[in-house]
Amino acid sequence: MKILFVLFLTITSCNCFAQQFVKGLVTDEKGSPIPNAKIFIKNDVSQRTVADLAGKYLLSLMPGEYFLVFSSSGFEDRETYISIAGIDLVKDIQLFPVKAKDLGSVELSAKKYNPGRDIMLKVVDKRDQMNPWNHKHKVDVYIKATEKIDRKAKPENSKKDDDLLASDKKTDWTDNYNLVEVQLNRSYAPVNNVKEIRNAYTLRGKDYFLYYTTTVKSNFNFFENLLQLEDLHENPIMSPISVPGILSYRYKLEEKIERNGQKISKIKIIPRNIATTTLEGYIYVIDSLWIVDKLELTLNKGNLKRYDYFTIEQTFSHPGDSLCLLEKQVFKYGGVYGGEKSNCVTEAVFSNYDFGVNFNKKFFNSEVAVTAKEAYEKDTSFWVEKRQLVLTEEEIRFIEVKDSIKDAQNRTEYIDSVDAIFNKVTVLKVLWFGIDHRNRVKKYQWTIGSLATVVQPMFIGGPRITPNFDYFKKWKDERTLDSYTRISYGILNNDVKGDTWWKYRFDPFHQGFFRWSLTHDFDVIRGYDAITQIYKRENFIEATKMRSSFEYELFNGFYVDFSAEFSERRSLRGLNKVTFFDQWFPNTDFVDFDSYQAMLSDITLSYTPKQRYMREPYRKVILGSSWPTFYLNYERGIPSLFGSDIDHEYIQFDIQQAFKIGTLGTTNYRFSIGKFLSTRSLYEPDFKFQRRSDPIWFSNPLYSFQGLDTLLRTTNYSTELHIVHHDNSAIINKIPFMKKTRIGLVLGAGALYVKEYNWLHLEALAGLERSFKISRRRLRIGLYGVLSAGNKMPVRADYKISFAILDDRSMKWNF
Repeated sequence: MKILFVLFLTITSCNCFAQQFVKGLVTDEKGSPIPNAKIFIKNDVSQRTVADLAGKYLLSLMPGEYFLVFSSSGFEDRETYISIAGIDLVKDIQLFPVKAKDLGSVELSAKKYNPGRDIMLKVVDKRDQMNPWNHKHKVDVYIKATEKIDRKAKPENSKKDDDLLASDKKTDWTDNYNLVEVQLNRSYAPVNNVKEIRNAYTLRGKDYFLYYTTTVKSNFNFFENLLQLEDLHENPIMSPISVPGILSYRYKLEEKIERNGQKISKIKIIPRNIATTTLEGYIYVIDSLWIVDKLELTLNKGNLKRYDYFTIEQTFSHPGDSLCLLEKQVFKYGGVYGGEKSNCVTEAVFSNYDFGVNFNKKFFNSEVAVTAKEAYEKDTSFWVEKRQLVLTEEEIRFIEVKDSIKDAQNRTEYIDSVDAIFNKVTVLKVLWFGIDHRNRVKKYQWTIGSLATVVQPMFIGGPRITPNFDYFKKWKDERTLDSYTRISYGILNNDVKGDTWWKYRFDPFHQGFFRWSLTHDFDVIRGYDAITQIYKRENFIEATKMRSSFEYELFNGFYVDFSAEFSERRSLRGLNKVTFFDQWFPNTDFVDFDSYQAMLSDITLSYTPKQRYMREPYRKVILGSSWPTFYLNYERGIPSLFGSDIDHEYIQFDIQQAFKIGTLGTTNYRFSIGKFLSTRSLYEPDFKFQRRSDPIWFSNPLYSFQGLDTLLRTTNYSTELHIVHHDNSAIINKIPFMKKTRIGLVLGAGALYVKEYNWLHLEALAGLERSFKISRRRLRIGLYGVLSAGNKMPVRADYKISFAILDDRSMKWNF
């Protein structure tokens, strides 16, 4: 760590002798960091610096008195006095946006008078007055979301339409249509405190691809500088109704419209730089009042996470001719996926605003949405009364057909007939898919593995026959029981092995799990090593073990995981093996050691402060937190108990977080430090290892290094830091024509120090990434260059490739 600190000082200042450091944080009027703010000494601009992406700055000065000037585009310059003595100084500063009327001089490229821009300057000047999210309020919301799927034309067959039953026709038609209706009450208080109570949620079809069925994940508030739409878009979106927006967009008056005795200006929004600005479309402004009547905006395709296109339409009402109340919001979105074209529309109606409401101090908390069990049981009569939009003839027909099909499908005779078809044994099931048996009434299913899963032609000790069986049961309250059992017979060694594990989720809301397993099988010493090493025979042993674990959320964001395991570990010496492939993939021999017993206990605590979540009837939907997650792990090798031969203690502390830096992208970091507290009797599988790097493959950079050429087995403490920044195309798009490629830039660094070897490893990485569609999933492919150095190895360069799939639930990548 001392070496890292000296290196840091050397890089940041070459003339640090007799100088002191001034450092601090530059923030905006709401306390958010301002990246790339400029800091310089008044009357001596040669002494200057630039804040980093997190708004932090560092300036080296000789002792004396100075006037520091802080500046950033769109904000008023600010000057402050400092006095440098014999110690470093911390000076935080807050900048405030320039007034809209003062922005006229910024229009450097205007060749003629621009009335559209002048109108928008007046709108921005009244932004805080018209912003309803500056006031606490309650509002009723009705949401209707629909999806129409245009599938590929299916090949003709001998079955004529005349031969189809009417119910078959309906089923086929409804399979191409999905509809969800939601009715809720939304409470809001500045800043960004929200609570949603869902009174009704009716789904006909599937909601997998439908967007905005809840209001708590994204707030399309264009009266703020930035819109944080993490479930939709890679980067925050700059609003055109803001001071920074005036500098990011051009505004053109297209036409004047007269409506209800009012003149309305239709203003076109044109990005100044398509590389960095996301929105385009129209803003409708009521003349003389200078308030927004309507928005029609389109998100550029570049950084949409899931969809190929996305449009936004907002309509406002104006009580008192000043406040803009959102009345209706319409999203149109979709794309083409594997030959299927999806067209979706979500309409949200906001009514019955109440600005006189008073909330108690504990009303707003981490629980931002609640859906009661009754919300999923509303019938047609409820929607007739609460529905705020007139259904189309197609939607009415769909609801009638879908409800009639649902009624038919709930009949016992229908369920039995469907299960009978599903449970039928076929040749294809025996050979490939497995033999299934399902009972929908009792909510259980079991499967016997297919021949494809039973035969393992290549394994440690030769080919094996592995018949397997799994079982799953689910209760109405979301409790589940899941199990898997496998017997393994080795042909070459005539040996029998196997394992069985059971997982019971006893409390879905608090993520309460109990797990139990019994195993007699091959095991590995290093389960997390380079792909070129993990298959080698020296890494394999035989183990008979029984393990149980308990997981539970004690309070919001605080999880405990306790496990205990007893095992007998044996050498595989004397095991017959296949050596045919050794000529192409050099291998080693099994490790020879005396058998021994091991009793291990392990407890892991993790805590994410202010974890936001949605409450469902029986489960909890985690939405994340602006805080990092803290981990503490303690492992104990217990001596003597059940004849255990091991005796050690290990502790590890981790911090991990992902956060956005304005419009400049997403940063992930992880810091970890671990140490053995005692090593009185420590065996090879219980050591901690720093994995060596893979050739070609870019392993997860938050948990591994890309240029570490040696496996480090540690018993003392080791410290590591990983940081990765994805620009989400914000930086690379500034290169002409690059935005059309949808390529993003990734930068990162890592550091490792292992005390017992005095081993210091440093590396920096840079790469290009692009996401592709695979059906309705997103695959990200990356190419990277890595430069590594350290006190135990020469400087080396590596080139890597990675593949990652976007998580459809969290809408996040693995790094």
